[in-house]
Amino acid sequence: MDCVTVQIFEEFENLLSEGFLGRVAQLTLDHEKIDRNLSLVIADDDTVRELNKTYRGLDKTTDVLSFAFDNQGQFYGDEAPPSDWDEDVQFVLPDSEEGGLGEIIISYPQAARQAAEAGRDVKDEVTHLITHGILHLLGHDHIEDDEHQAMAAKEMAISAEILSVSNE
Repeated sequence: MDCVTVQIFEEFENLLSEGFLGRVAQLTLDHEKIDRNLSLVIADDDTVRELNKTYRGLDKTTDVLSFAFDNQGQFYGDEAPPSDWDEDVQFVLPDSEEGGLGEIIISYPQAARQAAEAGRDVKDEVTHLITHGILHLLGHDHIEDDEHQAMAAKEMAISAEILSVSNE
């Protein structure tokens, strides 16, 4: 089912191609043998910060947010989450629509800053963030050392696959 939907905020449309982003996401899904819809958004800092504040309780800019369609995830804020917050709530979809994996939102400006700090191309950073975000949607994390090592190994394997396909 190759169904990755890509949206790029207007100010970044000339910097990245929807086709490239969709291929990276699809290769990651294929590597993990996932056959579910995914939405990918390339946004600005303000949008990502507001989403992070509203839905994660963290009032700060971040590089990538992953929102699973089958749960709301954890609220990390110091204040109480919204009164209707439930980590296990699922998005309501019409009967005719199959549930997707989720949505990944990447801050292009934050990705650009991180790429500059690491001395690498912004496309490479965004590629990493797409893979990283999808792995989060699949339940991987990097809080504990063993989780971090397992997630990093998956990211490296997927990156190698993406690179080999890109060079064909």
